[in-house]
Amino acid sequence: MIQTDLLVIGSGAGGLSAAVTAAHLGLRVLVAEKDAQYGGTTAWSGGWMWIPRNPLAVEAGIVEDIETPLSYLRHELGDQFDEARARTYLEHGPRMVDFFRRHTALQFIDGNAIPDFHGNTPDAALGGRSLCAAPFDGRRLGRQIDRLKPPLRETTLWGMGIASGAELRHFMNAMRSAASFRYVAGKVLAYWRDQLQHGRGMRLVNGNALVAGLAASAFERGVEIRTDSPARRLLVEEGRVVGAVLGGPDGDVEVRASRGVVLACGGFPFDVERKKAWLPHAPSGREHWSAASRGNTGDGLRMGEAIGAALNGQLAQAAALAPVSLVPRADGSVAHFPHLIERAKPGLIAVTAEGKRFTNEADSYHDFVRGMLAAVPAGRPVEAWLVCDHAFIRRYGLGAVKPAPMPLRRMLDNGYLKRGATPAELARQCGIAPDALVQTLQRYGQMARAGRDEDFAKGETPYNRVQGDAASGLPNPCMAPLEQGPFYAVKIVPGSLGTFDGLCVDAQARVLDGHGQPIAGLYAGGNDMASMMGGHYPSGGITLGPAMTFGYLAAHHAADQPLLSADTDPAPASRIQPSYV
Repeated sequence: MIQTDLLVIGSGAGGLSAAVTAAHLGLRVLVAEKDAQYGGTTAWSGGWMWIPRNPLAVEAGIVEDIETPLSYLRHELGDQFDEARARTYLEHGPRMVDFFRRHTALQFIDGNAIPDFHGNTPDAALGGRSLCAAPFDGRRLGRQIDRLKPPLRETTLWGMGIASGAELRHFMNAMRSAASFRYVAGKVLAYWRDQLQHGRGMRLVNGNALVAGLAASAFERGVEIRTDSPARRLLVEEGRVVGAVLGGPDGDVEVRASRGVVLACGGFPFDVERKKAWLPHAPSGREHWSAASRGNTGDGLRMGEAIGAALNGQLAQAAALAPVSLVPRADGSVAHFPHLIERAKPGLIAVTAEGKRFTNEADSYHDFVRGMLAAVPAGRPVEAWLVCDHAFIRRYGLGAVKPAPMPLRRMLDNGYLKRGATPAELARQCGIAPDALVQTLQRYGQMARAGRDEDFAKGETPYNRVQGDAASGLPNPCMAPLEQGPFYAVKIVPGSLGTFDGLCVDAQARVLDGHGQPIAGLYAGGNDMASMMGGHYPSGGITLGPAMTFGYLAAHHAADQPLLSADTDPAPASRIQPSYV
């Protein structure tokens, strides 16, 4: 038997946020991770967090009253709006960031130019509500870096992570700008040097940097992260959760946790039965291809449910939807590639098998899949195609296909990428109606030259335009005619970045029973707790932002420590106001 104060099950952002905070507050903490590597889906993510009123925005002069983002959420979430949880989140999110900046290895970079997804909603902001983990030197982890889950290889260059924003633009422009070429060459040389010296890159970015910063802070505070340790069941005595039974290489072990257990197992993206029940587009539970970690099979939800915890099951959408393409690998496995970047760039359209566009390609990944689900008739496989021309694919790439100078041959040979000398030939390769695709491209070209999408308003919100290519010089940064053959396409299917629905919790992340009462000693974090966004997706980072914040809150409650009071709020409402759409 193992004795500890707090047992955290799961090693993504939600679990590690709770672990690091609790250790800082003086608790003994054990983190149990089911997989052989720690980091969960967070390690594959972009690492972005939606934290309105965060300290980095305030330091840049972007200051807003709490009522403004609260109003945005109220409009966005509708009848799913929970004021107690939303207000708690908006009050303590900035304090969480301030805590990690001052007391841990984790640091942040701002996303002050990133708009909210829905610019036409009242109180949507043009920026100042996003931040990301700063690049992290993996050498600080010492030998523990060997157990850190690397980024999803298909989203990297030879395994090297590329930070979003300015760094990604340098990589996109490496063959067009001497300055970008020098920047990229320096990063690539440093990566290969690290490969020779350490067996992997040591400059960690995005979600890998977020996990690394949290893990380094945990290790430095004496937290043990046990990998290959799946949780079997919770231990309950006199109505209180007092620990759990963990599996491991040497058999099961009982862990006693005097302050309780945090369930942060990553939701249910690979739980076939739960998907069957909660995802209408997956009637067998298998018509959904998540880009989340494969170990996220609903363990936390089942363990909570087994002791009387309530599951929500009523959110507007049970998953954080994203279009996914299925990438064949040399070993016979298939990667699930999330399409988050290229859809808004000029020179790409998305069509169904009927050869017709069905949504604004530049909208958020969640909205895009909602459009795809609505467009495909009942009983038909839900799938679509991203179509582009030669100029586009060499400039921006397409899904797992990298831009020039990377070759296309392997992806053509394995069938992931389709090619045709003409649009009609491409359509026949893909099973798309040829005449309809030709007509769609003709109409789209006319609209692109005019700079206005009369069908789906592409490029008309700040989020659309930021995702486009302002340097293209086109009337609409999200639109260009598809004219230069050959033409290319990749099939996309409905997937997700993770799941939204889960265990009912209160504003302190305490898990609730069927009567709405807290279960003593049990907390939920990350995607195991039902999303406070109610199944809506108002902005990028609404998964990791709450995961970090409610992990921080759960740790304070478990440690019986008071939270910062309002007079220590790092984001007072004063000085100037940000711009809103």
